[in-house]
Amino acid sequence: MKQLIALSFSIMVALGLGSCQDPSKPNYQYFPNMYEPVGYETYADSEAFANGVEAQLPAEGSIARGWEPYGYPDTNEGYEAAKVELNSPLVYDDLNLANGKELYGIYCAVCHGNKGDGQGILMTREKFLGVPSYADRVITEGSIYHVLMYGKNAMGSHAGQVNATERWQIAQHVMELRSSLLK
Repeated sequence: MKQLIALSFSIMVALGLGSCQDPSKPNYQYFPNMYEPVGYETYADSEAFANGVEAQLPAEGSIARGWEPYGYPDTNEGYEAAKVELNSPLVYDDLNLANGKELYGIYCAVCHGNKGDGQGILMTREKFLGVPSYADRVITEGSIYHVLMYGKNAMGSHAGQVNATERWQIAQHVMELRSSLLK
């Protein structure tokens, strides 16, 4: 009799535990957002979204939070105006120069060289030719900022890699390199 009770208890426990397992819904989801839909239903239920998938466009003339418009156009005239009129809002100190040097080493030195002489690793390996030395150009912090913002000639824009403050820090470091090349 004890064996029959033990066997029936074992069967009930096995059935009870087995009934808790549902293969379509695991008990623990490692990345729940891979199993459950994100907020796409929100767009489908509203008259405000024309195609039911995309959010609305921002209002015309609106500016993203934290973004400041740059007032000089991507033209030769804009470059010349920035060269003359644009001045750095950052204080000229060791911290900004150190940050500018670090950023220059990451983004600029491969072409322009660590000294700003146009002898970066890509230039010496002849991947890019004609990279100018800073000593050969009449540049200002404003013109450097403008070139980092839009690019010039073979150099592309770096606006997506460095923010406005970092562009000014790089410009300060480039002016330091230029002054050391002119000595």
